[in-house]
Amino acid sequence: MCKRQIIHSKKMKSNFYQKRSYFLLYLLVQFSCLSALTQDLASYEKKWVVQGSDTLPHRVLLPLNYDSAKQYPLVFFLHGAGERGRDNEKQLVHGAKLFLGDEARKKFPAIVVFPQCAATDYWSNVLRLHDAKGKRQFHFLPDGTATTNMIMLQQLITYVIATYPVQKEQVYVGGLSMGGMGTYEVVRRMPGIFAAAFAICGGANPETAKKLKKVNWWIFHGAKDDVVPPEASQVIVNALKKAGADVKFTLYPNANHNSWDPVFAEKDLLPWLFAQHK
Repeated sequence: MCKRQIIHSKKMKSNFYQKRSYFLLYLLVQFSCLSALTQDLASYEKKWVVQGSDTLPHRVLLPLNYDSAKQYPLVFFLHGAGERGRDNEKQLVHGAKLFLGDEARKKFPAIVVFPQCAATDYWSNVLRLHDAKGKRQFHFLPDGTATTNMIMLQQLITYVIATYPVQKEQVYVGGLSMGGMGTYEVVRRMPGIFAAAFAICGGANPETAKKLKKVNWWIFHGAKDDVVPPEASQVIVNALKKAGADVKFTLYPNANHNSWDPVFAEKDLLPWLFAQHK
């Protein structure tokens, strides 16, 4: 082997170890981030509501330096259909980190609750249909019997408000997709409880707008949503405005169904939410 080849071989060896070091460092950082996230999510304490054969798992995040002598705002977040189950974990996939950031916890200390809907149930009373081409359609019922998990959700809300030191003028609810639909419904079924609500890629029957108008709303949807059409939000937005409600509507022009990603990046979402009072 000539001298040039030997030098080239040494450089290749050096580059190999350098790249391997970078890769190991990358894995270490990723593992550290994952461990930190897991540890943060563990801040949401696991709890369950049990009524006969029915169970409603939920997670509760208490403020930093929690003081039971103080009163705190209360937030309920309703997940989408993909996070249903009984593991009491999947409901934290979307939205949980929103309330865990250092700035959020310091500026907006609050009690935050993430309930989990059963895999065989739904938050809202809606008929989920498909046309001949397989396209989804949603028929939102203006009334009717609540689903089992909606009934249990209402029981949970009543219990939390009665048990924890809640600032009753600052009770909020929000959710995405199925949870966005559930957000409209729980506000309708529990009048006088909520100061504000935010619904992401959901929908509701416009006939219910008069029962929703006393709550301040921020509604979001993706213009390219091919799961829940953006018209589902537009219809209820129009009805709320006609009813005299205080409502904001953000339509993301390039977002599909996962419009919750830009929503959670909205720097004004939490300041707006916690500024609302009954």
